[in-house]
Amino acid sequence: MATRLKPRLPDSRILSIAPLPACPPRHCNPLPDRVSLYPKGITLQHKVPAGLDRKEAEIYRQFDLERLPGHIAIIMDGNGRWAKRRHMPRVAGHRAGVAAVRSTVETAARVGIGALTLYAFSEENWKKRPKSEVDFLMGLLSRYLKAEVPTLNENNIRLEYIGRQQQLPDDVQERMEWARASTARNTGTVLTLALNYSARSELVDAFRSMVNAAAQNGGIEHLQIDEEMVAEHLYTRHLPDPDLVVRTSGEMRLSNFLLWQLAYAEIYVTPTLWPDFRGVHLLEAIAEYQKRERRYGGLNHGDGLNHGDAHSHNESAKAHK
Repeated sequence: MATRLKPRLPDSRILSIAPLPACPPRHCNPLPDRVSLYPKGITLQHKVPAGLDRKEAEIYRQFDLERLPGHIAIIMDGNGRWAKRRHMPRVAGHRAGVAAVRSTVETAARVGIGALTLYAFSEENWKKRPKSEVDFLMGLLSRYLKAEVPTLNENNIRLEYIGRQQQLPDDVQERMEWARASTARNTGTVLTLALNYSARSELVDAFRSMVNAAAQNGGIEHLQIDEEMVAEHLYTRHLPDPDLVVRTSGEMRLSNFLLWQLAYAEIYVTPTLWPDFRGVHLLEAIAEYQKRERRYGGLNHGDGLNHGDAHSHNESAKAHK
């Protein structure tokens, strides 16, 4: 009598299956993104992206990949304090911060973050910092762009900018445009550098743009302003609003950064100074983000709405962002 053999699991016990094709809208029911071929109770682990170190991989394995933030904004703060603690000039902190940018950007691209916006140089920096420091920062920016474009291309990262770029030195603007054009065909993470940026100036520019557009199209007496129109005239009109904003150095303020866009963003503050920030810190911020429930003005699931009603309420709120 033949012996019935039990099916064996693959040796690795880890199987990665590509998502099934999406159904055309309104023509069929949606299909699940992943299909499990394992008996109930066996957990599938994520395939760790290449380039993550051991600690980064450990954090990544805990992620819910369906709930990664689509857009992360970072207020990079603490360069001066980092340098002061080491009895070094402030510019040494700015120079050390370049390594933090490189590690953070590459990690964001590796784990599939769609957009990353870095607050690199504020309009207030331009007006209130010593000229020698501003000149150093402009030179550092030009050198960074020249050195990093090959790495951006290797990681399929597209570079963009927000802020009043026209006020920057001409040679810096030329280098910025060269770097943007050099990465324009990339289809992965969108890295946006906020340079000579101010959220209040952005709103002023947005309203000026709306008025100018109306004046050329029937007159401002017909101008009707709503949230959607404002969003279409912001510097960030090519981006979704950030889901998560990270601030380094422990400071508890937004510093005139993306004030309109951060209305519903989750805020994560770390005491780590920017030059010490690395990809693992970004992953820690994402892990904390995934512990939170985003309600968009609605209720917790246990606060009076059943699960279905709460989900519908939150989806309706998101639709009106």
